[in-house]
Amino acid sequence: MPMDAAQTLETTRQVPAHEHAWLVDSAHDTSDGRVLYVRCGAGCGARRIDLQGPSTLPPSAVSREFGR
Repeated sequence: MPMDAAQTLETTRQVPAHEHAWLVDSAHDTSDGRVLYVRCGAGCGARRIDLQGPSTLPPSAVSREFGR
């Protein structure tokens, strides 16, 4: 059953400070590299957008965290 906005907000407030475990929700290729839409797998509700360039370097955040 989907949660309403109040339940979602209450759930995100109960999660203690932690290091995010970013999970990819979706991704697509662009001329600048691969854009990754990620969320925290620890359940805090944080999301961000990463860009993985055409190299072997790990993705870097191109947005601030939101949704917490």
